[in-house]
Amino acid sequence: MGLFRNLLFWIVLALLGALLAQLLLADPGYVLVRFRGSDYTTTVAAGLLLLLAAAAAAWLLWRLLTLPFRSWRTHRDRRGRARLGEGLEALHQGHYARAEKLLAQAADGTDGDAVARLAAARAAAARGDHAAARAQLQALGERHAASRAIAAAELALAEQHPTDALVALDAPAAQPLPPRGLALRAQILADSGQAAQAYGLLGALRQQQALPAAQLDALQAQWAEAALRQAGDANALAERWETLPKPLRSEPAVVDAYAQRAAALRWDEAATRSLEQALDTRWDETLAARYGSLDVGRLEARRAQAERWLPAHPASPALLLTLARLARAQGQWPQAENYLHRAIAQGAGGEAWEELGHGFADNGEEALARQCYANALRVARDEPPVALPVRDLRQQIQDHAAIEERDEHGLPRLRG
Repeated sequence: MGLFRNLLFWIVLALLGALLAQLLLADPGYVLVRFRGSDYTTTVAAGLLLLLAAAAAAWLLWRLLTLPFRSWRTHRDRRGRARLGEGLEALHQGHYARAEKLLAQAADGTDGDAVARLAAARAAAARGDHAAARAQLQALGERHAASRAIAAAELALAEQHPTDALVALDAPAAQPLPPRGLALRAQILADSGQAAQAYGLLGALRQQQALPAAQLDALQAQWAEAALRQAGDANALAERWETLPKPLRSEPAVVDAYAQRAAALRWDEAATRSLEQALDTRWDETLAARYGSLDVGRLEARRAQAERWLPAHPASPALLLTLARLARAQGQWPQAENYLHRAIAQGAGGEAWEELGHGFADNGEEALARQCYANALRVARDEPPVALPVRDLRQQIQDHAAIEERDEHGLPRLRG
């Protein structure tokens, strides 16, 4: 397409030239020039040729007069580019003092002063001279406000001043922030306990492709979890929960954060309902354990729900531990002990041993409690636990008196 346009331009220009030449040949015209009492006459064609010759001579004279200046500027630019390249290489290799010197010189001698200034500031910061780094950034001026804001924010973060970093990024001259500045601002907000604001920037981050899609998905779940934990009251918690995408409301970490925060705000039903819905959608051992350890009431309803899950997940150590905790909270230690032994057999680990120790301690069996606590420590150190001593026949009969016959799934049916 470009070739066609160029060809068309030259064709039209040739036609116009031919037309002008025909007009001049048909009527060459007459030009009279009177200068200081003298008259000069010529034709129009000759006058045009004289004008063109005079213009060419003036252009050639100008080129000759400016040749030294152009040569010096070319030499300066070439030397500046060489310094820029050497400075960037020195910065990459860790020669920070040399890199800063070369880059500062390159900034004064090339058109790429912004790149050189930013690299010089990075070199100064790398050798610990933050004052020199700030001086290099100040030399950028307002022409590169966004780049200066990003570099100033990174420098403030290096000095452990996140508030100053946000102030630099929020400068009016730096708006709108480029992708890197936007990603940096979102991360600072998240790290500063303002995860809800960071979560609100995800749309802009995706639109500008500031980060890879997989990383943005991970940050979305991470910031959603943090925003739920940071909710100040029940209304804020409910609003943040309802605005989450539906798939995110079944993520175990997000659901766990919501349930714990709801329980802390004494919103018991919402806490337990979120865990129940998540476990009905996708089973997760962490959430199953949380269902029993959550600091809420509704013991009877929670235990009934856990028992409804048990036929579908009979070998779940987390569910068995949850049933044991709920049974012990209801004062039914024999049933809780039975669940705990089954949970340990399924690999429940230190939490089950600790819960077993609590139960024995509450029932006055101090030796067994100490043994259980010791086993919890052993399991935490990846050491095998020590088997509990066999209890006497009378105690075993008393414990098993609370356990009825097994159901069709082979599981003990407990007395409520």
